[in-house]
Amino acid sequence: NTLNSSTGPVQVVHKVIVFGSGEDSLDRLLPPAGVPRRRSTPSLSKTEPPLLRTGTRTIYTAGRPPWYDEHGAQSKDAFVIGLCGGSASGKTTVANKIIKALDVPWVVLLSMDSFYKVLSTEEQALAAKNEYNFDHPGAFDFELLVTTLQKLKQGKSVKIPVYDFTAHSRQKDWKNVYGASVIIFEGIMSFADKELLQLLDMKIFVDTDSDIRLVRRLRRDIMERGRDIEGVIKQYNKFVKPAFEQYIEPTMRLADIVVPRGGGNMVAIDLIVQHVHSQLEERELSVRALLASAQQTQPLPQTLSVLASTPQVSGMHTIIRNKETSRDEFIFYSKRLMRLLIENALTFLPSQSCVVQTPQGQNYEGRRYNGKGITGVSILRAGETMEPALRAVCKDVRIGKILIQTNLDSGEPELHYLRLPKDIGEDHVILMDSTVSTGAAAMMAVRVLLDHEVQEDRIVLVSLLMAELGVHSVAYAFPKVKIITTAVDKRMLCAAIHVYAYNVMLTYIFHKCNNFLKPYFFELLLISEWNVTFF
Repeated sequence: NTLNSSTGPVQVVHKVIVFGSGEDSLDRLLPPAGVPRRRSTPSLSKTEPPLLRTGTRTIYTAGRPPWYDEHGAQSKDAFVIGLCGGSASGKTTVANKIIKALDVPWVVLLSMDSFYKVLSTEEQALAAKNEYNFDHPGAFDFELLVTTLQKLKQGKSVKIPVYDFTAHSRQKDWKNVYGASVIIFEGIMSFADKELLQLLDMKIFVDTDSDIRLVRRLRRDIMERGRDIEGVIKQYNKFVKPAFEQYIEPTMRLADIVVPRGGGNMVAIDLIVQHVHSQLEERELSVRALLASAQQTQPLPQTLSVLASTPQVSGMHTIIRNKETSRDEFIFYSKRLMRLLIENALTFLPSQSCVVQTPQGQNYEGRRYNGKGITGVSILRAGETMEPALRAVCKDVRIGKILIQTNLDSGEPELHYLRLPKDIGEDHVILMDSTVSTGAAAMMAVRVLLDHEVQEDRIVLVSLLMAELGVHSVAYAFPKVKIITTAVDKRMLCAAIHVYAYNVMLTYIFHKCNNFLKPYFFELLLISEWNVTFF
């Protein structure tokens, strides 16, 4: 049977199987003579929902497709849906049903409740007595809200405050949000601010009967926010109901769609989903095709630095490019090249003169890094093999990871996962990938760093092997990014450069295996048909 990562986590096998001859030989897995082989059936796993469907055709998978053009700039903003309605009208329920019906990953649900103003001591005392009006436009921090939604719509990373309704204050830790193709913004005052209204691409008003809203508010505030029934009714009659009649209900005329009965109106939700799908289809990009068709006749950019082709470097390249090279030699010389590459990349960081005293009492004059910090970010999967070389040179370096995979149907790179250190925007970032062919994955990784407030001139892209197409693509889109490599091939087939990345990752996984698995490594590859995700 074929082992596939999409079928779920690999189960632990408690019986040890020794690969060889005899009863435990792999031959026992073959069907008896004369019996036809069983046809393999495709996996029915639903762990990776498709991103977008048009009829019967699936365009994207669970990854986030490119949100920028071949110049590296934001091509189209995220699609923002604004949900407005009275308190407890079912806005969150409608939003969740829209998300479920869309079947689209990279959707952000932004609640206006997170943007209540910080209360003073006197205001907190009034809130504890249910005497503070939370249903007035002045209770919200519209300046922070507009700035946050604007950045999120532009594809940048933002920090969302977390409001504690029990203590009537903001929590210390804010939530990081990044990477939205669709933003659903809901709140009672979503249509109250003109500047905020201009950011909404689609405006929906959820209309629910006042008696139903009162019952829902009683249940929510008593069970989730620790209120008593008398305080909830008092607050409703004094603040909530008058605010709805004065500020919220008049904004119904601004809505594109009015949804009666809230989350139970599936006809309205289906119409909304169809419109959002059509908008996402218009935002479809083909970055890799644009990069491949671009003019690459210009000379190599000045931001490119190639490691000096000394006899040592040339000899190591000859060895690692030879298909007859043993695995141990391939690992040894690849690691050596990585170490030289990282050391060369560090010379492009800002530094200042420094004098230290040796244990022998002599002064030694050298250079010291002149910056706040250094962060290494590896483009998974092959870029992770360069982390040991960076850690060996910089002991206290912070490490981040970005997983970018190519969609087999569309051929475009897709962002699946990222984990970046806090306050990365203040550091110099060394972006690591073992190979760069078209530059599509490297461009996406650089765009992610820029969205996290990293300055373009503070990014250093290091790669063992690069093609001229990839160099031109990255340098054209991001002219301030420094590109460091050991070799640039003028005419390199993508298949060849991917084979090198395959070998790098294969050897890395081999050395990560424990002593028990190493003797059976290649048998496991045959059984699994070599799926890197499986390992």
